[in-house]
Amino acid sequence: MKKTLEPRPIASPARDEPPSAGLSDDAFLGGRLQLLQPRHGYRAGIDAVLLAAAVEATDAATANLLDLGAGVGTVGLCAARRIASLRVTLIEREPELCDNAAKNIQRNGLQAQVRCVRGAVGTPFGQLAAAGLADESFTHVVANPPFMAPGTGTNSKSRLKAASHGLQDGQSFDDWARFAARMLRPDGSVILIHKADTLFEVLSSLDGRFGAATVLPLHPRAGEPANRIIIKAIKGRRTRLTLMPGLTLHGEGNSFTPRLDSILRHAAPLKTTQ
Repeated sequence: MKKTLEPRPIASPARDEPPSAGLSDDAFLGGRLQLLQPRHGYRAGIDAVLLAAAVEATDAATANLLDLGAGVGTVGLCAARRIASLRVTLIEREPELCDNAAKNIQRNGLQAQVRCVRGAVGTPFGQLAAAGLADESFTHVVANPPFMAPGTGTNSKSRLKAASHGLQDGQSFDDWARFAARMLRPDGSVILIHKADTLFEVLSSLDGRFGAATVLPLHPRAGEPANRIIIKAIKGRRTRLTLMPGLTLHGEGNSFTPRLDSILRHAAPLKTTQ
């Protein structure tokens, strides 16, 4: 039986030189992480922390995680901070974001646990293998995939934000699912956060590669429809889908619910399975 670990106590990360004019220096997990990210354009927030919290903590020394489309590393670094035994690889196609992720690894003292590799879903597998990303080598793959088809949606003034929201030309969500399946070990888990109205497309892409899927709806407020979903599925399984009770994010006004607050500020795990 797998042993569930409590979040480890962490000293405050060391601050180095002040961030450049284009970057902000933001605290995550109640100050357990201090991350540089662009001031404008796509910025990591609640979605990234929830996705990281959905990674199961075990005492397995061989557990490792691939953060696909990692940006500045928020998801992978949050997971690494919570789970001491987890080894994390960030993969990011944008040089600027990959450089910032490398800085975030170093300034939070996680060099022995986390690394960043330049690459993407469309990177040739030979090139990935040369960087140490072998087929069927990961316990978990996590991702917050782009949700707009090429050429759709509004144009963003930020190139990085536009890239994070839109799939590359000739690419579909099925490509992301295929990539995750190839990188995962048998019985490995893929964990995704996405818009609720894409549930059918996401499940269709996972079908045939993954099973035992669980869907956790995320509701902005009690009584409101879910606008996000977290999906976890296991490679090679055929068990039917489970719809989990939803998580409500906000109470009165803009205050966080106690459950969300425990995840955002105290690195509590998020249960996505029965």
